[in-house]
Amino acid sequence: MISSLGLADPERENAVLLAIIEAATSTGPDPEARAAAVAQVITTATATDVCFVHVLDDSERALTLLGATPPFDAEVGSVHLPLGRGVSGWVASHLEPVVIVEDKESDPRYIPIPSLRGRDYTSMVSVPMISAPWGLTGVLNVHTRDRHEFDDRDVRLLLAIGRLLAGSVHQARMHRRLALRERAHERFAERTVAAQETERRQLARDIHDGISQRLVSLSFHLDAALTHLERGDHEPARTDIGTACGLVDTTLGEARAAIGALRPPVIDDLGLAGALAALASDLPGVAPSLHVADVDLPDHLEIALYRIAQEALQNVIKHADATRVSIRLDTDPAGVRLEVTDDGVGTDAPREGPVATGDDGGFGLASLRERAELLGGTLTVTSRPGEGTTVAATAPIPDDAAVVGGAPAGT
Repeated sequence: MISSLGLADPERENAVLLAIIEAATSTGPDPEARAAAVAQVITTATATDVCFVHVLDDSERALTLLGATPPFDAEVGSVHLPLGRGVSGWVASHLEPVVIVEDKESDPRYIPIPSLRGRDYTSMVSVPMISAPWGLTGVLNVHTRDRHEFDDRDVRLLLAIGRLLAGSVHQARMHRRLALRERAHERFAERTVAAQETERRQLARDIHDGISQRLVSLSFHLDAALTHLERGDHEPARTDIGTACGLVDTTLGEARAAIGALRPPVIDDLGLAGALAALASDLPGVAPSLHVADVDLPDHLEIALYRIAQEALQNVIKHADATRVSIRLDTDPAGVRLEVTDDGVGTDAPREGPVATGDDGGFGLASLRERAELLGGTLTVTSRPGEGTTVAATAPIPDDAAVVGGAPAGT
């Protein structure tokens, strides 16, 4: 029997699969280009009118349109479907194909997307794109303007195409992530060198203008006190010694601040959990809540997490207008997770997801994302107007690190 997709025999099906492979491998490592090329091959080979390739995003909670046949290729990247919502979301959640021959609006799973003009098309097939090594990658949809009866052979073919495309898209996305991470490493290295030079110049200036000048003044007052004592003038000597003592205290404070800028001594003294508690206790006008696991981590990981928390808390003070902030440090088999959550004003535009390079136009959140990625982890910002902001950093824990406990370190 001739398939409704126009495939008369297994040889024809194999030819279609070969064309899919050629399309996926001839477009380079860009996942959008691969998806677009494959979508075009699918519609041509199967006598359907449009094809959409939706992929699971990094949050694994939504689908994003990665590829489409014209004229819908202009919508790539702008269509997002939460898992479980719409036909594609249902397919992604249940890992089962859906066939709708006609009257899509009567199907409770169907939700029209105006930009994709679903009502212009009568029949559709939606199948999960699943690859055995990686699981669900996305959902593949084909639509026809006229009514079509899709049979089991059609669905099996589209599932096979979905498996091929899943592997190809996953490979392309991994290639992109590696390339982005490599560029992020390069940018971070450049920024780190520049920041180090800036810090060194600032430290040299602080030492020269502050500590050095105070030491010169301290020497002057001590010499003056010694001269007064040799003359028997005890009152002027007492005044100079008092001034010298004040200079010692001030100079010592500046020296500690300079040392703290290079490496937070509080980590050495209290550990990461205690250092986070110390950060929270210094927040002016904000009530802190802490739940931090006492974890034995390598120095570089402790410092990175401390700096991320420090930057996030500085943003709370500068921008959030918050009354409460929560700091959590938890561990699980996947690694360590640091969360800083405030009840402030949030951002002007709804936002949820990973921080993109340049999001904040400076060395703040974007550099913290790069710092987290250098640890093999991620940095995610979730913020909505009036609902506060959460900065969450994750990183794997080396095999030789030990979780000592997880009791709250403060309230």
